[in-house]
Amino acid sequence: MSISVLVADDSKLSRRSVIRSLPQDLDYDITEATNGKEAIEALKSGFFSLLLLDLTMPEVDGVGVLEYLHEQQDKPNVIVISADFQPEKQKIVMALGAKRFLRKPLDKEELAMALFELGML
Repeated sequence: MSISVLVADDSKLSRRSVIRSLPQDLDYDITEATNGKEAIEALKSGFFSLLLLDLTMPEVDGVGVLEYLHEQQDKPNVIVISADFQPEKQKIVMALGAKRFLRKPLDKEELAMALFELGML
């Protein structure tokens, strides 16, 4: 059974890096979004087990995506991956339901540990 993953980041290079950082021993069904608006549309059209979310994106930022999810019943596990590592920003995203906040550039082992802690490995 595959894990449905939504990767939302405006940088194609960052999306590719995140996808390559996923543990290789699992099967993933990956959808990509280039901004928060696309991420919300993808979330409306199907269920994802995991959302790997950047904060700084055009149209709708990562906080906007989390605000949308905050009002929903079925929510994916959300891991924010951002270079914006301000403590106040971390508090905001965690209050909106993010499970983890990882720093860019993403460390594969940190991602694997976060997935393990969320019961996804």
